[in-house]
Amino acid sequence: MAIKIPRGRADAIIKKIIDALQEYETANPRAQIDVYRQNPVSVRIRIVDPAFKGLEKSERHTNVWRFLATLPEDVQGDISMLLLLTPEEKKGSMGNLGLTIL
Repeated sequence: MAIKIPRGRADAIIKKIIDALQEYETANPRAQIDVYRQNPVSVRIRIVDPAFKGLEKSERHTNVWRFLATLPEDVQGDISMLLLLTPEEKKGSMGNLGLTIL
């Protein structure tokens, strides 16, 4: 499944984030990944992945940051939200409310 940009356009930072997450997507083909710029200094990422089932939030973040950690510090600094959910958690997540149009 392709990484989606549900709002706006891909700028240089979004493209770098997508490049880093392509490896995650290859390793986790059932994951649904959305990346978009909220404002000039804020990028939001949502990954809905059945592979997160049974994992603590810290384990999920460790798994994903393994890929994002390769990004330059200024790119990482634009990531303001990283929402990591299972498909079952998507509907009930308070963090997902702002992303419901995605």
